[in-house]
Amino acid sequence: MQDQVVYFSALIDLYILSFYLLHGLILLLLLMASALVSGTEAAFFSLSQQQIAQCKNSHEPRSSKVLKLLQSPRRLLATILILNNLINVAFVTLSIYLLWQVFGMGYIPSFVLLTFTLLSTGAIVLFGEIIPKTYANQHNLQFAKRFVGFLHVAVLILRPLSSLLMRVSTLFGQGFFQEQYDLSIDQLNRAVEITTTKGSSAEDKKILKGVINFTTLAAKQIMQPRTEITAVDIAMDFHQLINMVNKSGYSRFPVYKETIDQIEGFLYIKDLLPYLEKGKHFPWKTLLRKCLFIPENKKLDTLLLEFQASKVHMAIVVDEYGGTSGLVTMEDVIEEIIGEIADEFDQDEEIGYRQIDSKTFEFEGKVPLHDFCKVVGVNSAVFETIKGESESLGGLLLEINGRLPQANEKIVYKQFTFVVMAADTRRIKKVRVHIEPAKQQLS
Repeated sequence: MQDQVVYFSALIDLYILSFYLLHGLILLLLLMASALVSGTEAAFFSLSQQQIAQCKNSHEPRSSKVLKLLQSPRRLLATILILNNLINVAFVTLSIYLLWQVFGMGYIPSFVLLTFTLLSTGAIVLFGEIIPKTYANQHNLQFAKRFVGFLHVAVLILRPLSSLLMRVSTLFGQGFFQEQYDLSIDQLNRAVEITTTKGSSAEDKKILKGVINFTTLAAKQIMQPRTEITAVDIAMDFHQLINMVNKSGYSRFPVYKETIDQIEGFLYIKDLLPYLEKGKHFPWKTLLRKCLFIPENKKLDTLLLEFQASKVHMAIVVDEYGGTSGLVTMEDVIEEIIGEIADEFDQDEEIGYRQIDSKTFEFEGKVPLHDFCKVVGVNSAVFETIKGESESLGGLLLEINGRLPQANEKIVYKQFTFVVMAADTRRIKKVRVHIEPAKQQLS
């Protein structure tokens, strides 16, 4: 009888031990799951544009799954939040249940409850948040690829719950899923002024500001307008073409048929070199290269990537009706970061302005408004509310004045005093600008 009691007592002890071991193992697995989910959040939402582009160029199935999940970032975040909360709630619930098993459901000592709360919270924060997110940030692409299958299944299973959470967030202005960035481009420019040291050169500051403003600029703001494009008529014979090339000094030409709105392609002068001795009937049209067409609102960062991908250095900017609006080159894009790039064919008068003193400038009316702002040192946002659709200095003055001004007419706007020095019946040719020093600021 005594042996049976000992036997059953040993069984009960074994059961209790296995009970706590099993539940301890479940707690450990829940903590690991919390770490996994927190890590995937940090990994997916810290991927850079370069890493995303790397996934696009990869034929690996896991890379495709990463891109697919990133196509719906709100749903991805909702799924991660739901998973993380479910796991953490399960962890706390199971821990409380184990406490009840140890002390009974009637009474748990205060110091035990406090100690348990601190330990469980510390475990979740340290092992379920800080450590996995730190690791995932440092190895984000590898981490995302490793666990993308798990997250892909979770998105499918939790779709009803995530859809409900997304709808609820929409009712409250979607603020729950969107990080709010209050820094404006102007504030970033001011930060450059403040944080750059005295040893920093003006060129260093100029490059930093160029990088900051780069993603906000569109092709229309830096393009050469259609009236200034030197293009070749496809009807020209070879001798006429060579004569035009010799006079122009350019290395590339857009080639049009009948009107400049019908661009057929680009002609590279280096392609003509083997055929310089040919007669005037030489079929030079066969040497045309494919033309890249872009819309006026194409952002410069995207355009630069497109130039690199297509391996061309020039693009035709088209308007909403498909007509030629202007021309932009890779040199134009790069100059927005590092400043003007002068070559042996550039002439000082082509810049389009002359500085008289520290407060007074003379500009050609056709100068792009963006270039005008860079020269006088103001943020182009100062004209945002008044410029309308105009992208040149002359167009700006037409918007401010409401009509075509006459020669010597004065136009005042904020700290700027514009004097029209030359104009005809169609356009403003030359403008003198005086800027009040007390109001000359980036605003």
